[in-house]
Amino acid sequence: MWTPATRRQHNRESLRYETDMMDAEWSLIAPLMPTARPTGRPRKWPLREIVNAIFYVMRGGIGWRLLPSDFPPRSTVFRWFCLFRDTCLFEKINHKLLMLDRERCGREASPTASIIDSQTVKTCESGGPRGYDAGKKIKGRKRHALVDTDGRALVLYPHPASIQDRDGAGPVLNASRRPFPFIRKVFADSGYQGPRVAEATSIAVEIVKRKPDQVGFAVQPRRRFFAWISRNRRLWRDAEATIESATAFLYAAAVMILVRRIARHQ
Repeated sequence: MWTPATRRQHNRESLRYETDMMDAEWSLIAPLMPTARPTGRPRKWPLREIVNAIFYVMRGGIGWRLLPSDFPPRSTVFRWFCLFRDTCLFEKINHKLLMLDRERCGREASPTASIIDSQTVKTCESGGPRGYDAGKKIKGRKRHALVDTDGRALVLYPHPASIQDRDGAGPVLNASRRPFPFIRKVFADSGYQGPRVAEATSIAVEIVKRKPDQVGFAVQPRRRFFAWISRNRRLWRDAEATIESATAFLYAAAVMILVRRIARHQ
């Protein structure tokens, strides 16, 4: 709960940039960072500054070339981002923080229920896989997200927008079986109705129907994840040339949410 004392403790006005990590936040992910090699040239830039720069690009929605000069060189930051992307580092950090945050809330580390949803966003001139979502009338990519019942990201899966929800849900549910083997039920909207989703895995699919008196769009409870990550301007569109980079930024946004939440309650 926010109190005057906790607000002063976690006020970010004293930081260089709002996206910079506090000491308590960095201490959560520092043990998960790659260790320095015993041979070769020593690192010139601390990894904390590299992660701060990646968060700055993500929150500000800027290109790598527009990084302020007090960050490491853009080539260095981008090279480290590619390494984090290729090793799925942000995904691994998210998995660790997810279990830590659930235990902090008095819940089991691995969830037994989840929610699946999707978001279609436009792409830009960077190219890469894309498609046309006839339902939303948007040409771009679709982001599938499997989250727990409190909105924490479990599996994030971007793909061309031309793939329907019924076809995109199967790979997401299959991808969840190894990291989250105890999931027994997934809640979904009517876009996921049908045998292709129900028979994709052993997970029971429950379709949550709209209320009888509902007119037009209404926000459903527990569907918060896309609203949270939309605070990052880089994610307002999918500006990445590859699906792998798009996935890395989605998990980086999930890590930012969790690391701030956990540090605030320590």
